[in-house]
Amino acid sequence: MFDAAMPLKPTAVSALTGSRAFGRNVVKLGLGYAATYFIVASVVWGLAGYDPIATAPGKLIGMVGDAVLAIVITVVLWRMRHMALGYKALVGCGLSLGLSPISGLVDWGFHAYCVYPVPVPFDPTIFAQVVMFTTSELFGWSCLYLALQYSDHVREVEQRVAAIRQEALTAQMRALQYQVNPHFLFNTLNSVAGLVEENASAQAHEMLLGLANFLRHTVTLNPEDEIRLADELTMQFNYLGIEKVRFSDRMILRTEIEPGLDDFLVPPLILQPLVENAVKYGVSQMQGPAELVIGVRQDPKGTLRLWVENSVPQNGAAQARGLGIGLENVAHRLQARWPGQSSFTATQPKPDRFRVEMTMPMIWGPMIWGPA
Repeated sequence: MFDAAMPLKPTAVSALTGSRAFGRNVVKLGLGYAATYFIVASVVWGLAGYDPIATAPGKLIGMVGDAVLAIVITVVLWRMRHMALGYKALVGCGLSLGLSPISGLVDWGFHAYCVYPVPVPFDPTIFAQVVMFTTSELFGWSCLYLALQYSDHVREVEQRVAAIRQEALTAQMRALQYQVNPHFLFNTLNSVAGLVEENASAQAHEMLLGLANFLRHTVTLNPEDEIRLADELTMQFNYLGIEKVRFSDRMILRTEIEPGLDDFLVPPLILQPLVENAVKYGVSQMQGPAELVIGVRQDPKGTLRLWVENSVPQNGAAQARGLGIGLENVAHRLQARWPGQSSFTATQPKPDRFRVEMTMPMIWGPMIWGPA
């Protein structure tokens, strides 16, 4: 429940509870237990023929003494917090039995004080009854405290596991995101190099300006956040504008975007590897015009479906189907962000067409990032 390396303030509260939240729960449980005990004792005394009102002061004084013993047991069990639950239960039982005679002696002494100078002989039977009753009372408190301590420990372990999982997911998402940008940059610089070799300096200059603009928009993206679908599509159209310089009129861009979905959120650059794959294995491999389709729609089941479909040479879909690092990253990102709630598939609807699509939950929210 507590980290052994965590410094503790030498106060009664921290020694008893270890944390403020847990301490408040212990106090609430103790007050509830005492109130329940007082009510039950009053009913039992009433059934035995004693006036519950007249005996209330004596019961309260006895409860104060028992409360001191319960605090002693609580401190001991708290200091044993890292030990096995069964061992702590045995210690709680032993302490309850060992401290109960103190309560019996205090009860006898208080009675003798109240009736002084009338002598009160020590009655072993009554003393044994008080010891048995107090033992059950203290052991009952020990069990309740250990149950609360165990519950707090389980809750803290769950929180730590959740934090570790979140840290691992964040690290994974960042790693996948950072793999996308170098992949795209490598391909674009290769294209620029090709244009320079062809002495197409004007086109190379235009592509570099487009690349700089694209990177300016994407460099500040946080892979843990989502962005508006409209902004994601804008980035892809900017990227295709860069590639348009390279392929001129051979690349035919078509969209099948359902209206009204602009403000739904998607992971940043989630379409980028799909579009790159379509250009690399589709447009660049075609001798004549090549079509590239970007589509978005809302499925009847309430999920968001995005796809990229492109022309490929005859028997060229097999090459495009080989999931390289870019498409693998998309699949991993979706699975990491929405395990069991997303999908990623690559199909060949026609011999000369290749299609990659994904589904994800529909999340609507305010704009986190947008193109300048």
